[in-house]
Amino acid sequence: MAAHVRLTFSRTRQRKVLLHPETVVVLNGSGAAILELCDGRHTVTEIVAELGARYETVPDVEVRQFLARLVARRWVELTDG
Repeated sequence: MAAHVRLTFSRTRQRKVLLHPETVVVLNGSGAAILELCDGRHTVTEIVAELGARYETVPDVEVRQFLARLVARRWVELTDG
């Protein structure tokens, strides 16, 4: 995740949220699961594989589209490493 973004649990909302300066994004379960794996060690392919192991069906394209939207907002950063 980008340095200015933080994934945390909101006791008020009883959900995981993504905190960005002046913005709070309330995540659904799958969004939170994806972002929990955005730790700088997992590749996108590994994230999809891990979610596939946890849940019966994980649409690869949907995970990639979700991450692409977050990258476009500069909330997630992709690295070559």
